Amino acid sequence: MAETTAAEKPSVLIIGGLGYIGRFLALHIHNDKLASEVRLVDKVLPQLAWLAPEFEEACSASKFVQADASKEQSLGRIFDRADGKRWDYVFNCGGETRYSQEEEVYKLRSLELSVAAGTEAAKRGVKAFVEISTGMVYKPDQTPRKETDKTKPWLKMAKYKLMAEEELSKIKGLNLVVLRLAHVYGPYDSKYVGTALSLARVYQQLGKELKWLWTKDLRVNTVHVTDVARALWIAAEWNANGKAGWDGSWGDIPVFNVVDHGDTCQGTMEQIVGQVFDIPTGFQGQMISTFARLNLDRVVDDVNDEILGPWADLLSDAGITRPGPLSPFMEKELLKDADLSLDGARFEKLTGMKYAKDRITKDEVECMIESYRRMGWWP
Repeated sequence: MAETTAAEKPSVLIIGGLGYIGRFLALHIHNDKLASEVRLVDKVLPQLAWLAPEFEEACSASKFVQADASKEQSLGRIFDRADGKRWDYVFNCGGETRYSQEEEVYKLRSLELSVAAGTEAAKRGVKAFVEISTGMVYKPDQTPRKETDKTKPWLKMAKYKLMAEEELSKIKGLNLVVLRLAHVYGPYDSKYVGTALSLARVYQQLGKELKWLWTKDLRVNTVHVTDVARALWIAAEWNANGKAGWDGSWGDIPVFNVVDHGDTCQGTMEQIVGQVFDIPTGFQGQMISTFARLNLDRVVDDVNDEILGPWADLLSDAGITRPGPLSPFMEKELLKDADLSLDGARFEKLTGMKYAKDRITKDEVECMIESYRRMGWWP
């Protein structure tokens, strides 16, 4: 079979292209030479985005447009191309990813951004519009949630992601596919797993046992960022090429869960952290967990008071004067007693997706810490 020429490859627009997932998608497309043209749109300048050296070419200035996709006046600059043609694939990796923000922040940066970008993509006849959502939109349950299960978002971020899904599904002519992700981890991650590793580093320094709230069985399902990047591309190709195997009884809009096979729970993380940091780990008893459930604000404040000073001392002792995005700061929302448990079988069956990182392991966590060291973030 003749190799696809550059001109025949799809053109790609990534909104939120310098975010954690966006940059790994750009790197995947660059390394595998998947696109004829790539444009990355972000509010943040590349110089301020904590980009590691391997992203230099994939996220180069020649591919970058600084713009806020939630603003209607920006849409022309975002979507217009020099040759007047449309973008084939648009990936919405934008939106607010910080926890515990005001509702208005999520409304503007997640809901309104998605609707503005989706409306423009539909007007321009984009072949595939891939929306990143979260598995936290489901009603929590230890049994893995399927795409047809009841939704009941348990974070403000998830509430507005679900609203974005619903609003996008009403846009006529939008070739939409939605991916609901588990906790994303990998090199340079500063969210769920990155926070846990920073916390463990403090407890290692203090010589104290790291005790987790709730139980070892609480599901905190995961997926590696490089698998997410591949899943995004596979979803776009599948959507643009006829949605093979999609059953209309499931709904008009394809929705897929993206999750590894590890069924990661707090017990998994506790074991890995204990091995990597060589510290005693365990779980708080039922009495303390019950108290925490009733007084979560106070418990989180107490933990943060205990750990932020030692973390600052660690950074200072290591000569780190420009700290990166890593922090052991605990967000109340992140500590909820709610299972993130997803069934990803539909996506694998319909698209043929195979996960390269089948589960989170001690080796993967050590790779994460090594990435922090390379960036000068790790004390």
